[in-house]
Amino acid sequence: MNRWVWFTMCGLLGLLLLLCGWLIPAHLRAVEQPVLQAAGRNSASLTGRGAALAHQGQWGAAELLYRTAQNIKLPDADQLASTIEGAEKKYPAYRAWGVFGYGLGIRAYFPKAPRTNEASFTDFVVREDNRKKALEVLAKSKRPAVLALLQSRALTNTTTFAPSQAPGGEAFDAAVVVTALLVDEEKVTTNLQNEISAAATQANQGGSSEPLEQILLDVLSLGQRFNWGQLAMFVGKTDSASTLHEQAELVRNSDDQLPELFSLVELSGDPKAVAQCLKTFPKTGMHDLTTALPYGSGGVRELLRSGHRFYTSPMRQAASQREPLASLVAVGADYCWRMPEITLIVKWLLYFAGGFALALALHLGRRPASGLEAPLQVRGFHIAREILFALGFLLVVLLLSEPFLAQESATTAAMPFRLRIPTAGSVIQPGSTNLKTIFMDKSKYIPMLLFFVLQGLLYISSIVKLAEIRRQRVGPRMKLRLLENEDHLFDAGLYLGFLGTIIAFIISSVSAQHHFDLMVAYSSTSFGILFVSVFKIFHLRPVRRKLLLEAEAEPVVAATTAPVPSPAAP
Repeated sequence: MNRWVWFTMCGLLGLLLLLCGWLIPAHLRAVEQPVLQAAGRNSASLTGRGAALAHQGQWGAAELLYRTAQNIKLPDADQLASTIEGAEKKYPAYRAWGVFGYGLGIRAYFPKAPRTNEASFTDFVVREDNRKKALEVLAKSKRPAVLALLQSRALTNTTTFAPSQAPGGEAFDAAVVVTALLVDEEKVTTNLQNEISAAATQANQGGSSEPLEQILLDVLSLGQRFNWGQLAMFVGKTDSASTLHEQAELVRNSDDQLPELFSLVELSGDPKAVAQCLKTFPKTGMHDLTTALPYGSGGVRELLRSGHRFYTSPMRQAASQREPLASLVAVGADYCWRMPEITLIVKWLLYFAGGFALALALHLGRRPASGLEAPLQVRGFHIAREILFALGFLLVVLLLSEPFLAQESATTAAMPFRLRIPTAGSVIQPGSTNLKTIFMDKSKYIPMLLFFVLQGLLYISSIVKLAEIRRQRVGPRMKLRLLENEDHLFDAGLYLGFLGTIIAFIISSVSAQHHFDLMVAYSSTSFGILFVSVFKIFHLRPVRRKLLLEAEAEPVVAATTAPVPSPAAP
């Protein structure tokens, strides 16, 4: 009865610890919805930021945020639309600029305002009368970066654009005007302005013009997709030429998701982090970031900070809607946001402790050893077995519960593009299509590491069993028989290695989302052969040799036989 009481208590404790670990939404390579919700609490919402921009006169930016809210079906999207419409009705003449109030000094550079249906600022600037007027006004600027840009119009050794004075030079002039306007109107950061000035100065002094042309090309392509207000807001958060290039690449490839990309940059305030996330996860990055938008600027920043993908657990989501589990999930999510590394360690410790308690319950639930097995009992060794079981249990739980462990994180190459400018006589096709080959994606190291750890646990368990047999209170001949009885345990690494290879091939052939390299599949068998060979050669073989010598040295006790009585005479 005492044994069953301890079995029940340890079993319940183990299940409770596992439940507590499961309720913590912390992951190695994923971020869950409760964590984003905790991070986005009291932060600016998408529609709230859009309304603030509309009141500030940034109608173009507010309109893109509204389109995003409409696409992701936020409940207050219509209210934001009413706010923007009411603000635009007061000053309809400025709608085409995308801005009113601060920033409308841009009108002084052009003879007239854009047409109502002229959404592209580049298309507006490339018109000859607008370019000439803007160049005349910019020539009076006192900013060194602006003057250096205007001086670059005399270059004749350009590589991407046609020179300004050559046929098709309208594209180069338009790019110079748009970039100079951003600098003159203080719409770029100080660091980016310095890089523009340095690139223009280098080209004007006979150096390479490629850095300058790349900046001009990126600005020009952004201007093709934004009006002035949107362009100034988007570029105003870019801190370097490299980030500007990454953002321009994303905008060129965004297609119908341009409003979402603009909203992500606006809410996060970190275009470099947005570009890095979309570069790391080219297939799922935009979907994950868009899913974080309903949780406000805090949710978007948390997803970008983590560098992980968004993940939803239907079971945990259902548990978070019922008390008291909902409160526990909320507390765990708050700690995941504030202390992600420590919370993840706590979750693993709970899983480990739960596995140890379950292993202890199984040990306590076993029948007591019989009299024949009493010499085989060695105190303390069951603790080592339970620790190994807990480690293996933790590893299995991680394999089954951790999402995206073997995800692909390879960066796709940027596709070449063609930039067509109205009235321009040439087509610009810049960029390089060189692809870098890599030996193996880093994500493949995860399953290889798991195979290695599993084999290591089996190796340690074999050593523990060998040490236990050596300490059992029986003779050397019996120990040799006991070692023979454990041959299957000592060969378990080979069986596990073959099984891992087979499973890897099955997953690779069945699921199109998992492409295991041959190295990953064969590593399972290789690790099994390695660990089993090391154990048998360096551990098992010396012990068996010693036991054989001890068995041969034992005196052979001759069996005495009593004389057989003769049959009685009849």
